[in-house]
Amino acid sequence: MYEERGSRRVAGAVVWRREALARPQRARVLPDGCMDLIRTAGGLLVAGPDTRAQLTDDLPGTGYVGLRFPPGTGPRVLGVPAYELRDARVPLEAVWPEREVRELAERMAERTAERIAGRTAGARSGAAVLEEAAAVRLRRAPGDPLTAAVAAGLRAGVSVAEVARGVGLSERQLHRRSLAAFGYGPKTLARVLRFRRALRLVRGGVPPASAAAGAGYADQAHLSREVRALAGVQLSVLLSEGRSLEGRPPEG
Repeated sequence: MYEERGSRRVAGAVVWRREALARPQRARVLPDGCMDLIRTAGGLLVAGPDTRAQLTDDLPGTGYVGLRFPPGTGPRVLGVPAYELRDARVPLEAVWPEREVRELAERMAERTAERIAGRTAGARSGAAVLEEAAAVRLRRAPGDPLTAAVAAGLRAGVSVAEVARGVGLSERQLHRRSLAAFGYGPKTLARVLRFRRALRLVRGGVPPASAAAGAGYADQAHLSREVRALAGVQLSVLLSEGRSLEGRPPEG
């Protein structure tokens, strides 16, 4: 079972949880321009921004709790440029001091033990520890209004040239800033976000041709090519797989 909710401590972030599976399962994790902080059976993990779908093989008994940051927020929490983690899954110790990671893991373990013992209400107490840790780091790293404006413009389907003009940068400057904030250039982020817009429309029952037009594609064939490039399969196959994972377990 997979479930998610909006974060109560980190603006725009999503808390997600996957229960342990009864049998092995392969899932497709789709690119979304986001970065995740994840607790796994093996410890704490960072998932960078993806440029393509990642396939993961989950073993029985493996569950996950994660905090998914909106585009541009992850680097402020993690303290590293997003491009350093592009298409990567790395232990949190690779980007945070080992002592800090150990203390965070211990707090999460304590919350989980309290919940199991019935002393903590709610099933997401471990996730709350991730939210608290992220909120503390965000207070130390003020947000950049320019980054937020770029992400909002691209999410709305505004062209890269228009976004650059709107924030007072050349396209070359915007590309450089975007690599650090999002993990890739604005054209790639726009491509990923357009793909997500189309997928939401199709999953909501909109015919593919109409979804393509609504998301900003030239036509349905254009949408089909982009789905194949970003998801690794045809749209019909992607839909038949059911809901692909929104959180990011480790790669198989």
